[in-house]
Amino acid sequence: MNLRPALPADIPAIAAIYGHHVIHGLASFETDPPSVADMASRHAAIVAAGYPYLVATDGERLLGYAYASAFRTRPAYRYTVEDSVYVAPDTAGRGIGRALLTRLIEECEARGYRQMLAVIGDSDNAPSIKLHAACGFGRMAVFNGTGFKHGRWVDTVFMQRALGAGDRTLPV
Repeated sequence: MNLRPALPADIPAIAAIYGHHVIHGLASFETDPPSVADMASRHAAIVAAGYPYLVATDGERLLGYAYASAFRTRPAYRYTVEDSVYVAPDTAGRGIGRALLTRLIEECEARGYRQMLAVIGDSDNAPSIKLHAACGFGRMAVFNGTGFKHGRWVDTVFMQRALGAGDRTLPV
């Protein structure tokens, strides 16, 4: 497995992975898969803003992707990022998500970010919750019934991890 920055040529495979999770899962609260063009626009905006956007590959096959983005847009949140990690459905449980999230954390620390938040759709999403816990995230809150998807109410789980010195020192 190889980890590298996502390229524009990766967007169709990224859109396919995300589309699967939108249609079949509860991790994303989107209900319609975005188009390849929409995903390309999102990728370009994230990269232009200076956030890391990574992919895991095996040869020519894209196995998964992860990126960090602004948690909120107000200036006081500028040292806090939100992570997103998605893997191809037939590759779950092979350590791809953990490799991506570990590298994403390293990239965010190198860029001076101090906190990373995971906003996880579905309190029953054990794989994502376990992945984040294994990478040092603590559960901060569960917001009950904040989404409605696939005919049922879905919780949102917030998890948080300090990056680098976290809030123990002032940013430079």
